[in-house]
Amino acid sequence: MATKGHLFILSGPSGVGKGTVRKELMKDPSLRLYYSVSMTTRSPRPGEVDGKDYYFVSPAQFDENLKRGNLLEWAEFVGNRYGTPKDKVEEMLESGKNVLLEIEVNGTMEVLAKCPEAISIYLIPPSFEALESRIRGRSTEPEEVIQQRLAKARYELTMGDRYRYRVENDDVLRAASEIAAIIKAA
Repeated sequence: MATKGHLFILSGPSGVGKGTVRKELMKDPSLRLYYSVSMTTRSPRPGEVDGKDYYFVSPAQFDENLKRGNLLEWAEFVGNRYGTPKDKVEEMLESGKNVLLEIEVNGTMEVLAKCPEAISIYLIPPSFEALESRIRGRSTEPEEVIQQRLAKARYELTMGDRYRYRVENDDVLRAASEIAAIIKAA
């Protein structure tokens, strides 16, 4: 029987580079990582693939997963809901994989309440200005949504002390290397 894997949470404010760092981590097979794909009711952005980037579901399908207790955490943000399917996470952990959740701050607090053994890693930007530049650089959202993301990021930046580890994303390869060391130490 395989040794059970560990649950890792990569979190931080919108635009900090969680997805970019995660993609770098996923290149290292020695970490035995399974990326837990979140479920969302939002529409795909250009280039996003259902089942790879997110499970894109209808509000009714999301409600059904909530009712069945199949979400480790969930949140509503700018009119859309996001959640982590519990069944897939448990299946991968049992198979010996280390599961990586890439989720927002409130979701992290929900998961830690249910899974206190999870290892939480908070990704921080080098500065708020750098974060704003990244969010604006996406050019995928209207100004109103950008302002909502920036306001949320200001709040989320106060939450870093609730995490086991804090890693600055001043350089993607350096940040990924530091997180890989945390994973290997577990």
